Amino acid sequence: MIKWLFLLSLFTAMCLFALPFAVTRIENVQHAQNREQMIKNAAHPLKPKTAVIYFSRSGNTGVLAQHIAQSEQADLFEIGAEDYALGIPGWMSALKDARKNVARISPTKINLNGYDKVYLGAPIWLYSPAPPIWQFVQNADLTEKDVILFNSFNSKFEQRFIDDFGLLVQAKGAKSFAHQYIKRGRMGSQITTEQMLADFDSQQPK
Repeated sequence: MIKWLFLLSLFTAMCLFALPFAVTRIENVQHAQNREQMIKNAAHPLKPKTAVIYFSRSGNTGVLAQHIAQSEQADLFEIGAEDYALGIPGWMSALKDARKNVARISPTKINLNGYDKVYLGAPIWLYSPAPPIWQFVQNADLTEKDVILFNSFNSKFEQRFIDDFGLLVQAKGAKSFAHQYIKRGRMGSQITTEQMLADFDSQQPK
């Protein structure tokens, strides 16, 4: 009887020792794994959440916007403007309104809460960003956003229009403003899409 009590006590003591040993062993393994993961995440932090918003008539800026969105792992939004649809009436309206900063757009506004960086894209019309992107900014809340305007164009842009656009962006609360662009070339002698994207990437800060 005494022998069995002794064996039972010994077994109980072993169990009581084994349980904390097993638990602490698991904790040590988890700690090592989690610490490694934390170090890895600290070395490679998550990118700020980014939105790419664009208006494109012929598609050049649209292709560029998609390329940026893929590179930035960003959400992509398109702005529509029926007045500037493809075709002669749309082309004439675009020519007539090229220097304006108002337009009928859809959607009129996009909720940018949660985004740290916002890319705004549009073609250049008569040396100025196309009206729909101006209208979008007028409707937007850009508080504490890093804003990058990106453009594609056939010939050139004028810096005074870019400066005015930057002032509007800052008036809407943006934290910073930058401008990126690519020249596609004149109609009939444009560079290829692949070359456009490669040239755009080569101009970006490393």
